[in-house]
Amino acid sequence: MSEDTGMKKQQDALNRRQLLAGAATLAAAAPVAATSAAAASDTPDLTGKTVLITGCSSGFGRLGAEHYARLGAKVIATMRNLPRPEAAALRELAASKSLPIHVVEIDVLSDEQVATGVAEALRLADGRIDVLVNNAGIGITGPVEVQDMEATKLAFDTNVFGCHRMVRAVLPAMRAQNKGQIFSISSQLGRLIVPGAGHYSATKFALEAMSEQMAYELVPRGIDVTIIQPGGYPTEIWVNRNRYTSDLKNRSEEERLSGYPELVPAMGTEDGTGRNTDPMDVPRAIAEIIAMPPGQRPLRRAVHPTFRPQEDINRVSADSQLAFLGETPYGPWLRDVLE
Repeated sequence: MSEDTGMKKQQDALNRRQLLAGAATLAAAAPVAATSAAAASDTPDLTGKTVLITGCSSGFGRLGAEHYARLGAKVIATMRNLPRPEAAALRELAASKSLPIHVVEIDVLSDEQVATGVAEALRLADGRIDVLVNNAGIGITGPVEVQDMEATKLAFDTNVFGCHRMVRAVLPAMRAQNKGQIFSISSQLGRLIVPGAGHYSATKFALEAMSEQMAYELVPRGIDVTIIQPGGYPTEIWVNRNRYTSDLKNRSEEERLSGYPELVPAMGTEDGTGRNTDPMDVPRAIAEIIAMPPGQRPLRRAVHPTFRPQEDINRVSADSQLAFLGETPYGPWLRDVLE
């Protein structure tokens, strides 16, 4: 088959999808209007949705598990190293409040646990996962040179490869049902750089690129991808980051540490508890987006009450992508995601 013939078939497939999507929208105008109204409210209705979340022992994952369940979703809350007190507490909450939360063990670093955990999630959800929230992540700070291979591999394995493992595990079921949504929890530092932040930005930049590529590739399958870009929030990530960073600092060579006297003293001592932002901003934003009609959900959402410097970059990036590929056979895919 020639390249021109392949491009023509690709374009025809896109046109068919757009026609089908338009027909479906007309046939379901009333439900869509209701969903839009729910999305605009403070309490979107997630009844009937199954939401799978990684990293639910604390932070956005733990808050989200409870929030989505209170909005009606069946929640598969995953965390590693079970049994652990956080899992027991979440199960007790679910039982006492009659919330549909199931706790499943998944360490995103483990191919085997991802496969086993997602299989269990599908069993609990009768074979249908509507939403994956790739929330598990870590930070390890310090100059790039100080990041040894142990720290580097752990950061990328958790923040990038862990998300990749999860999407590969859930996508066959989502493609079979021809719908679904994937959330990637990135950061402002997935677009901007702070000296001394280790490989955090490198991993989040990679996660953003992988997620945006999936967003385009999954348009014909009816699956939406949204990148959440939080600013600074007072969650457990600061405690965990200091632990990982202190371990790195303690095993690093003095020759490397001494090269960065402006940055090294702060390693392992950062404290985010003084921030007065509300971590619930992130689960609320995710719930609002879940409730939006398919195909109308944003590719990126910056989340912070006042400080969202990445928004200009998001706009320029979208314009540049459309200028780059908007007039090619991929153009309809990009417009579906970006416009």
